[in-house]
Amino acid sequence: MKATDNRAIRIGAWRVDPTLNEMSRDGSTVKLERRLMQLLQCLAEHAGQVISVEELLDRVWAGIVVTPDSVYHAVASLRRLLGDDTKEPTYIVNIPRRGYRLVAPVAPWVDAPNVTIQNSLKSSVGSAQAILTVARTGSPWLRPAIVLSIVLIVALGYVVVDRFRLSKSVKLQNPATATTTAPSDKSIAVLPFTDMSESKDQEYFADGMAEEIIDLLARIPSLTVIGRTSSFHFKGANEDLRIVGKELNVGYVVEGGIRKAGSRIRVTAQLIDTRSGTHRWSESYDRDFGDVLALQSQIATSIARALQLAVGADDTRPPRLLHSMEAYTLYLRGRAAYDGPRDIPEAQSDYEQALALDPSFLRAAEGLAWMYAYAAVTQEMQSRIAWQYAKDAAEKALLIDEDSAPAHAVLGLMHAEYEYDWDIADAELSKALTLSPRDPVSLDFAARLACHRGRYEEALRRIDASLSVDPLNPRTHRRKGFILYLAGDDHGAEREFRRSLEIFPTFDWDHNMLTWILVARGELQAALKESQAEPAVGGKDQGLAIVYHALGRNAESDMALTRLINEFPDWPTGAAIIYGYRAEADRAFEWLDRAYTIRDPDLTMWIRSPFFAWLRNDPRYKALLRKMNLSVRDEVAD
Repeated sequence: MKATDNRAIRIGAWRVDPTLNEMSRDGSTVKLERRLMQLLQCLAEHAGQVISVEELLDRVWAGIVVTPDSVYHAVASLRRLLGDDTKEPTYIVNIPRRGYRLVAPVAPWVDAPNVTIQNSLKSSVGSAQAILTVARTGSPWLRPAIVLSIVLIVALGYVVVDRFRLSKSVKLQNPATATTTAPSDKSIAVLPFTDMSESKDQEYFADGMAEEIIDLLARIPSLTVIGRTSSFHFKGANEDLRIVGKELNVGYVVEGGIRKAGSRIRVTAQLIDTRSGTHRWSESYDRDFGDVLALQSQIATSIARALQLAVGADDTRPPRLLHSMEAYTLYLRGRAAYDGPRDIPEAQSDYEQALALDPSFLRAAEGLAWMYAYAAVTQEMQSRIAWQYAKDAAEKALLIDEDSAPAHAVLGLMHAEYEYDWDIADAELSKALTLSPRDPVSLDFAARLACHRGRYEEALRRIDASLSVDPLNPRTHRRKGFILYLAGDDHGAEREFRRSLEIFPTFDWDHNMLTWILVARGELQAALKESQAEPAVGGKDQGLAIVYHALGRNAESDMALTRLINEFPDWPTGAAIIYGYRAEADRAFEWLDRAYTIRDPDLTMWIRSPFFAWLRNDPRYKALLRKMNLSVRDEVAD
């Protein structure tokens, strides 16, 4: 059978719907990333056959420069989502040195007859048969009335069926997730540009072109510009731009491509109306590579004018002229290294080399500050070291330009989560938002700060503002879920965590948060499944330790806790949460003190968590809040 015609198909026990990028089984639905769906379709189209890694790269990653690692990781993710056993696989088999083979049966999906419809018809026919029996044995004068009754009963049965079908069709035509607000005429998304160079080695530069145009357009006050994370969600997807417009709720989309040959660069760009699919503007440019920043500004200005927007002298100017194209290239490589495989040493080296070549290169200094800030909050580096480096880089950026919004945002988060100086943190983040009021990352940081201080309404306003310009950022949906969780809205929190997983099915920590919610509801078997699905090793062990304790399986809870402590000794808050839930106050405070000493970034995140409810009446809890310069308020046990 042909699996790539986008009709629903059966793969093993799963119903796979390529048009929705989802698969369902036993009443549960799993959303797939587009690349994973394309991979699954490719395997299904050749079910039973071995497909080499090279073939998969050519078919699924056509036109994109990636390594075989992309195939390995994608297959591993697909196996996990299918519930496949790598030791005894029933879906995807790895054939050493040859490739992969889909062994599960594949067939067109045929919907089973609906039980409701069947029962209605059976009931109607049964009633009719009973009356017919009376008619045969009863008085002749009853027969006309009996025949009429039979007609009415059968008709009623079919009316029920038709009404059921109608209600189902209406429900499908009006999904709950449909966007109800029409996109504004002054809203736009810039998709990643395509690398059209012969050697296909300029992807980082193509991404940089789109990113710079996003930044330039974002300076126009009357224009709503979708953030990089959401726009880049469609990288390599080859999606219908009208669908892109609906998902991002924008009126216009920019797409383009670059071709670099020697010292020359050719750039094409076009502006498409997502509601009609028509082109509003397109242009091609040939320039010397050294003119790239002026070219980006020219493209942004042309787009703005095509939208009939007034562009001021300062609206689309490049941040600062470059003195070295080599420095700009190194900056783009550093950005690609951090955004892609998350290679901190490589990104650090590239950013620092760029600054050495051009000490006035603001973007490189800001990039270095952002990188170290994220390394601190995600614990990819020790907090003390990462925050010191982040502070140095941010201060260097401010020496280059005192109005650097990213630098102020990084300093704001550093003052909050490392120094516990909340007033200065507020001032820095307020400065960042004054300079760049719609920057989704600064808004996320401000929401994080408000949440730390227990100001949940403000936190929700900030995070909703971030989502309005970056709606497909799974991290931001997770942040909103966590704020709602702390505010006591566990149903709203669950919705956001599941939305995060819809966008990025392998995103970490969402399953862990769902575990917490389900444990609080007493749905322990469902919580166990969520904890087992958590891809982050630390999050998985933490969830298991909590669920096993709730189930009374204390030995298994202890084993999960021991694994977490041994594997993540620099994450004391993770252990403290488990001890807090188990009402082991002394051990919980022992680990909370360690978290305070090393400035574990999760301490500020979780200190108000319901899992510490057992500790809130303990004087040591309020003493810890005072040391962190947080307000000591009467906490109500959850």
